[in-house]
Amino acid sequence: MNPNDEPPRILPDATARPEDMLKAAPGPERAPAPATAAAAGYEPLLAQFAQDFLRDRRAERRWRTFFRLLWLGLVLFLFWALFFQPHHVTAPNTPHTALVEVRGEISADTEASAELMLSALRSAFEDQGAQAVVLRINSPGGSPVQAGIVYDEIQRLKAKHGKKVYAVVEEICASGAYYIAAAADEIFVDKASIVGSIGVLMDGFGFTGLMDKLGIERRLLTAGENKGMLDPYSKENPRQKAYAQAMLDQIHRQFIAVVREGRGDRLKETPEMFSGLFWNGEEAVKLGLADGLGNLDFVAREVVKAEEVIDYTPRDNVAERLAKRFGAAMGEGAVKALRQLPAIH
Repeated sequence: MNPNDEPPRILPDATARPEDMLKAAPGPERAPAPATAAAAGYEPLLAQFAQDFLRDRRAERRWRTFFRLLWLGLVLFLFWALFFQPHHVTAPNTPHTALVEVRGEISADTEASAELMLSALRSAFEDQGAQAVVLRINSPGGSPVQAGIVYDEIQRLKAKHGKKVYAVVEEICASGAYYIAAAADEIFVDKASIVGSIGVLMDGFGFTGLMDKLGIERRLLTAGENKGMLDPYSKENPRQKAYAQAMLDQIHRQFIAVVREGRGDRLKETPEMFSGLFWNGEEAVKLGLADGLGNLDFVAREVVKAEEVIDYTPRDNVAERLAKRFGAAMGEGAVKALRQLPAIH
């Protein structure tokens, strides 16, 4: 065949059917039948995948919206609780006994802080319906500074308003708590209450022996020869120890003077009375540290003669407790560092 010759053309048969002509017509090669079947098998899987994906996205949006609404509700609740919820009980004008709680450790950052107690005491004394003020005490003590502030304020309010103050001891009234109780005109206890512990302490630890065994060297730099005083990782300095002891003795004398002033001739002093010992309620009455046995209801009914009791103690609401917990979590590192310092009780 000559290369220049045209290939023979195939003329359509007039009698041929269209579908036969399509089958016979030249065109691209068709995919094998198995490949077409496989592609058709993936289509349901892809459709199911798309449906699952859309369903997950919708669920994700719903949960995101739910949590946003939840946080919004929490913020609105905190706002309402902080600014619209009453913090103090509105006392009636009828005669009643005013109650102020002294509960837990006496410290600047607790419910028994001087700031909170002074606010409650002023409200109780200023109320015309309050016939007397009762301190219900259940505290092991704490800061002598906080206790001293409360003691002085009670004395001032008593002189200003001319109202009696009674202390009612529940489980324990020791150390700084008894410092406050000494300001009361009378102290009532349960026969099994713990009363006393008239003393002062400063606690800490010394690790020098352990550090020597482990081969650890303490490297402390100070500007001022006494700046590292009572450092637990340094050897004890006799001169600094004597200085700290003199300071404790002075605070102890202040404590003793307050107890003697408050109890007066009722106090039956013994050599152990101001040694830091404590007694049960029955023995405390015998020693003059307390005046008698009785609880809050007894004092309100039989002593004050106003059986209705109104609590003036400030209470943190839910929002304030949550706020304090958030603040405590954020400042936890600082608190741990401060707790390493020696404390005076």
